[in-house]
Amino acid sequence: MTDRRTAAPLLAFGLLVLGTILGLAGTDLILPAVPSLPETLRGSQAMAQLVLAAFVAGGCIGLLAFGELGARIDQRNLLVISLAAYALVSFACMAAPSLSVLVGLRFLQGLTGSAAAVFAPGMIRAMFSEEKAVGALGFMASIESLIPALAPVLGVWLLLAFGWKSSFLALGILSLGVAALVAMLRHRLPAPPSTRAPGSYLRHVINPVFLRYALSQAFTLAGLLIFVFGAPAMITKGLGGDLGDFIIMQVTGIAFFIAGSNFAGKLSARFEPEPMILFGSTMSAAGLAGILIYALLGGTAPLMLAALFVPVNLGLGFRGPPGFYRAVVAARGDDARGSALVLVAILSTTAAGTAIAAPFVTFGMVPLAAIGTAVSCASVLCLIALPKLSA
Repeated sequence: MTDRRTAAPLLAFGLLVLGTILGLAGTDLILPAVPSLPETLRGSQAMAQLVLAAFVAGGCIGLLAFGELGARIDQRNLLVISLAAYALVSFACMAAPSLSVLVGLRFLQGLTGSAAAVFAPGMIRAMFSEEKAVGALGFMASIESLIPALAPVLGVWLLLAFGWKSSFLALGILSLGVAALVAMLRHRLPAPPSTRAPGSYLRHVINPVFLRYALSQAFTLAGLLIFVFGAPAMITKGLGGDLGDFIIMQVTGIAFFIAGSNFAGKLSARFEPEPMILFGSTMSAAGLAGILIYALLGGTAPLMLAALFVPVNLGLGFRGPPGFYRAVVAARGDDARGSALVLVAILSTTAAGTAIAAPFVTFGMVPLAAIGTAVSCASVLCLIALPKLSA
């Protein structure tokens, strides 16, 4: 209790947000430089795409690794080590002599940059009451949702002004600065409990209560992301629209997601978390089903698509923060492993769904909407079939 009382929650929360953002920016900040890398570092365009894939693959391994380490070692020390290592690997990327070496370094960069995402939910839970923790997770999700939109713009500016190495330099300097801040202010972050709950990944995988929240979180978010990842090609090749139509759809969706996320804490406190999780999941699935029905009726108007995409995002905003919080609670004190599994479930479900949808994205709205709807409806089925947390 002493650690919670003496912690400065807002300052600690800010450090966690910064650490998480830097991990996410490792993809989006580098994205604009990828097309020019084959010419600069001698390699193929296919190899250049592995610069992105290797980072994601390393991130998945890192999530599980830091989930395991965080259950055994002081997470504050691990956070400093992770951020410092992320900075050093970022600097090393600048010196990569070839594209193949850069791909290997990007794997290490993804691995080292994933600690903050694993530790943040459990630390937030330790610092705040349930209502404030859900609100904090919602605010963090709001900030994270802006990274895919804003980081590539900054990446383009850095690329044009200073060359491809500048994005790695920026990541390295910022990560080193945040690592130093965490090291100096580590006492502001919640200390690990004096006794650690026994746990393992298997313990959570066979726990139906944990799976209720982890899988429903993964399916709702993956349903949305599968549609978003396929939407540019679907709109431009299948509907005859342009990227401006996609931008309108995405910006509108993000705005409503941010609104839903920031109201999630207050709404969960007023209506209880379980009804909000089910309501938000159902709203998101219904939004994708609405897009599917519109497509089956022959609809092709991009602006109508943007309007129908609103409840998909709003529903995720309503259910995302309380759903993630309840998943961490369902881990029964094993916060790091629980958070890691939720994140890996989101990434793996999204990757699988995107791969399945990829051959069909130019065929119009129906295939993409059908796959997104099926995945999102699986979230509702999990909430109906699997048991809740006991009061």
